[in-house]
Amino acid sequence: MLRAAVSTAVRIAFPIAAALLLLASPLAQAQIIKCVGKDGKTYVGQTLPPQCQGQAVDQMNKQGMVVKRQDAAMTAEQRAAREAEQKAAKEKAALDKEEARKNKALLSTYGSDKDIEVARQRALKDNEVAVQQTQAKIDLIDKRGVTLKKELEFFQGKNKPPAKLMQDIQNNDIDRKAQQDLLSAKKKEVEVINAKYDEDKRRYLELTKGGGSAKK
Repeated sequence: MLRAAVSTAVRIAFPIAAALLLLASPLAQAQIIKCVGKDGKTYVGQTLPPQCQGQAVDQMNKQGMVVKRQDAAMTAEQRAAREAEQKAAKEKAALDKEEARKNKALLSTYGSDKDIEVARQRALKDNEVAVQQTQAKIDLIDKRGVTLKKELEFFQGKNKPPAKLMQDIQNNDIDRKAQQDLLSAKKKEVEVINAKYDEDKRRYLELTKGGGSAKK
């Protein structure tokens, strides 16, 4: 029993002694707080004075070297400014990433600036075909419109035109307007197509011949 009691006492005493040594060590006693209070005075000690609440605080070792710094609490304006900076940085990073993606896609799509011109002509040709097809539909609608008007003339001064005939005339006019709007849009696409391939060519030449490179 004596041996067991001694063993138990040693187990209890050892962590207590270790804790006392830690508290007595230079590391435990080395932390010194230094700050400039709201009153403009400098305070040095082991506790934080009320004058330094919310102010920047330096923790120093016994040699007077700063080992840790706690920044001062920010004002609402400062927090708003930091959030704005972080938002701007995030947006810029997103734009840079998107630009890098577009550059990579551009270089993957075209092997030379001549390929861009080939693609331009193909797009313009497809647009021209669409214009011709739309114009052909308008011509057919116009022919049907002439036929419907002749039927309407048959009823002039006589009986009231059938409701179906009037509906057919109205539908024909609606169809013509829709196709005419489409035709106008297709004709305007020529400018859009040229602008797109002009920009693709500018960027391609900038990346390949102007010393630039696609970002990864």
